[in-house]
Amino acid sequence: MALLDSMGFALAVGLLFVGLCVGSFLNVVVHRLPIMLTRTWRREAAAELGVPEAGDDLSGERFNLAVPRSHCPACGEPVKAFDNIPIVGWIRLRGRCPDCAAPISLRYPLVEALGALALVAAVLVFGMTWTAAAAAACLWVLIALAFIDLESGLLPDQLTLPLLWSGLLVNLPGAFTHLASAVVGAVVGYLFLWLTYWAFKLATGKEGMGYGDFKLFAALGAWLGWQALPAVALLSAVAGILYALPPILLGRRDRNAPIRFGPFLAGAGSLVLIFRAESAWLLGI
Repeated sequence: MALLDSMGFALAVGLLFVGLCVGSFLNVVVHRLPIMLTRTWRREAAAELGVPEAGDDLSGERFNLAVPRSHCPACGEPVKAFDNIPIVGWIRLRGRCPDCAAPISLRYPLVEALGALALVAAVLVFGMTWTAAAAAACLWVLIALAFIDLESGLLPDQLTLPLLWSGLLVNLPGAFTHLASAVVGAVVGYLFLWLTYWAFKLATGKEGMGYGDFKLFAALGAWLGWQALPAVALLSAVAGILYALPPILLGRRDRNAPIRFGPFLAGAGSLVLIFRAESAWLLGI
């Protein structure tokens, strides 16, 4: 009811629809971008080594974010248009492919719902402004990065670097922070995790995180300013500990097993972006 009171029924429905459609596209990005990168790396490695490229089940067809049309990863059958409706299609199919009965990941309706929630939250916080559109775009990229990292362990430059540069651009007029704060935030964000990485590696001989984490933290610094980085670091660290510690204490997880930190950074950055007014006392902005 609060949502309807603040923005009106028609606008709320329209925003939810647009957000669900964007969420559906984000699912395509989450699934296909790692495959596209793997194929590119394999092709480049084969060319560098002068050996034939190792084939896979996709080697004989075009494969990008547009083609082929949506299909079941298990049996390859195309998804019918009606079954491709965000959330509704997954519920109608009861989470299973109608052709081979293979399970359809819960990630699909979850990402679609998060895509809608991101747009509605941005409009509620920033109003019907270009700032809200920028905030929604940032949140959508963070959603994609979080789930790509969860499923493949990658934080692709194709998303983190545009996110970083766009953060600096939107802050030229001071959308979320002053430009100087954004520039310092990008530098400090990268250097902080880079120094943490090397300190951990020198102390233990192990790699504690990947370079994608550095770039993602730098991007969050560019969007939110350097003042927000302590809050993002604290929230993501606490979330990571709460995720990993119970299984370790129960003996269900190796204490040396790597933790994919990107989802925690993305989640913390999203919370700070949306609730920056409420958390101003913590951020000092």
